[in-house]
Amino acid sequence: MRINVPYCFIALISLSICSAAATEVVKVAKEQRKLYPRDHYIISLLEMALANHAYQLEHVPVHPHQQRTLLKLSKGDVDIHWGMTSPDRETIATAIPIPIFKGLIGKRIALINQQRQPEFSAITDDKFKLLTAVQGHDWPDTKILAQNGYRVKPFAHYPAMFTMVSRGQVDYFPRSVIEIQDELAEFNKLGLAIEQQHLLSYPAAFYFFVNKNKSELATALESGLLAMVSNGRFDKLFDHYFADTLAKLKLDERVEHQLENDYFPDAAILDNKALWYKK
Repeated sequence: MRINVPYCFIALISLSICSAAATEVVKVAKEQRKLYPRDHYIISLLEMALANHAYQLEHVPVHPHQQRTLLKLSKGDVDIHWGMTSPDRETIATAIPIPIFKGLIGKRIALINQQRQPEFSAITDDKFKLLTAVQGHDWPDTKILAQNGYRVKPFAHYPAMFTMVSRGQVDYFPRSVIEIQDELAEFNKLGLAIEQQHLLSYPAAFYFFVNKNKSELATALESGLLAMVSNGRFDKLFDHYFADTLAKLKLDERVEHQLENDYFPDAAILDNKALWYKK
């Protein structure tokens, strides 16, 4: 017996099959550590930038060491990750040259033992360089500080760096202004404090990095981010997450120490003022 199936039903089934086939799974790195508001901001930014494309984001657990995850990008185990850019990193994966944190990743405040604020308030730039900072062994910041004559102790274990400051094994832990308050709250039992006098400043940017074999994905992400910059949604999302916390840090009242960064690959990006934080 022949069953008459309505044409519209067949068309609907065909459309559903085509839509499913057109959806591409994108593997997004998810570091195995406590996630902060800055992490949720990045995911929101990524989702909004790709909202008009048929991508399904799948979060893949990765080790919190940035360099290891970038190597996973080159192997195809991950499609998208993010981190501070450097010439070496831009050879491993496709960098999307739009600063995720509007350049504030290069604005650094010292996390210190809370009993040492009077000492830090009295120091000059030259004496600052005699103190020892701790930084991740695979972070570009480690090279930047050393390039500018600052003493740096590279270390591999992120939570242990806070303990090192608390115990006086190092003098301070430079953290970006978009992360320092969340980290202080997380490690509040260690007797740490946000240093009140100084601000280290160097040109730097967090970028999205995309697997080099995913050129269409890279193009879609860049165009989506640029559209958000143009229509104001980028600034709106950024302010939602960071405006209040930045105001509390009183950046304008701090002594700013300007550092050079020979590891920033594209100096021309600095000329695009729309991409950078405006006080």
